[in-house]
Amino acid sequence: MSGAFSGNTYDILIRGADVVDGTGAPRYTADVAIDGGQIARIGDLAGARGREEIAAGGLTVTPGFIDAHTHDDRVMLSAGDMTPKVSQGVTTIIGGNCGISLAPMPPMRNGVPVPPLDLLDGSGRWYRYPGFRDYLDGLREQPAATNCAMLVGHTNLRVIEMDDLGRPARPDEIARMRDRVEEAMEAGAIGVSTGLAYAPAAAASTEEVIEVCRPLTARQGLYCTHMRDEGDAVMASLEESFRIGRELGVPIVISHHKVTGTANHGRSVQTLARISEQMKQQAICLDCYPYNASSTILTHDNVEGAARVIVTWSRALPQYAGLDLDEIARELGCGLHEAVDRLQPAGGIYFRMDDADVRRILQFDDTMIGSDGLPHDEKPHPRLWGTFPRVLGHYGRGLGLFALEKAVHKMTGLTAARFGLADRGVLREGAPADLVLLDAGQVEDRATFAQPVAASVGILGVWTNGQAVWREGAATGARPGQVLRRTP
Repeated sequence: MSGAFSGNTYDILIRGADVVDGTGAPRYTADVAIDGGQIARIGDLAGARGREEIAAGGLTVTPGFIDAHTHDDRVMLSAGDMTPKVSQGVTTIIGGNCGISLAPMPPMRNGVPVPPLDLLDGSGRWYRYPGFRDYLDGLREQPAATNCAMLVGHTNLRVIEMDDLGRPARPDEIARMRDRVEEAMEAGAIGVSTGLAYAPAAAASTEEVIEVCRPLTARQGLYCTHMRDEGDAVMASLEESFRIGRELGVPIVISHHKVTGTANHGRSVQTLARISEQMKQQAICLDCYPYNASSTILTHDNVEGAARVIVTWSRALPQYAGLDLDEIARELGCGLHEAVDRLQPAGGIYFRMDDADVRRILQFDDTMIGSDGLPHDEKPHPRLWGTFPRVLGHYGRGLGLFALEKAVHKMTGLTAARFGLADRGVLREGAPADLVLLDAGQVEDRATFAQPVAASVGILGVWTNGQAVWREGAATGARPGQVLRRTP
């Protein structure tokens, strides 16, 4: 932090804010000057001027939030103002998760993408980028309001290279997939993601994943995984993930860590103890969203054991989006199993977790925050709009899980460090000016399962690379986002 300073004129001068800098350090009061897209000065700038000045007494300035787990690959192009994200303070997203990325372009089967690739685009029209470089060039040519760092999806590679997704890949198929990973990493991908819980990748052996991901080793790319199982076999799935990271010698990210099913409630004690122990041996990180319900494609397996299921979209029966599955079954005059079949293809929200596990995982020191929102669902899970204010409000200020400084660190500095995003996630002089101005005593989510599309309160201003992307309760339309590379 700089001392007293005078004489300069800056693009933006935020005066008298409480500064929570993203490192976890205690807050302090200072002025923050933005100039040329960077944080120019932090300190007592009483003698300086700003072309725009903001009186921030009683308010808090933080780094822009980094969403550690998104499916925003398409929405950055189709609705690049990114209102669901910038309205909650997000200035950088990690995309291409769960084995699903918008590139390289997979072939359509029966005229549509193979589920779960349809989570990004049910029509297949947006799967238009033959290679990963083509996709990143598209993002540079048509920037979004947020920065992004992108993973390449293992499921895409299987759909491209394999004629039968119900078996492990042959050596020649593995070699071609590995070549595509190398191409993606050269183009700027930060790593590979897998979705081993989904049908197109479930038959992949551990050895297949390791061999396909071999290019990560030389480049120290990330291995991010929606594990094979988050229920009864959660411990075995963790061990498989650890093995893949060890054999490749790269950091791994356990995506949206959870334990599902009534029989597994409370097992986060066991999973977190094992993760903590293994962290002493290899680089491991994890993210979590602050809800006790998940959301993905609608399947019989996911419905089984869920206390409640909400249908988020249905191509066959779109009028039922937003309704509970049991209500839909009554209207259709059939059982749940048949209702799922008649709704296909479709998506759902599943209440299968215990909030005590959610709290425990959120509170774990190394847990990052990721929304896992699905922006193309007609009635999305409220995490798409509410994740970050919910952490700050309900879980932080309300339940007292962590201090404001700790909560902000989980969604800024910790995430930037784990993903290798140089100079992001911190407030310091010379860093890119990704900032949030918020009211720490009021910030709170407003999106609910009944009304999932709602901006949070208490987020007063958001800047990406020095340009305002959210102010006075609305997106500005500015699209200053950049494609970020990983710096190991």
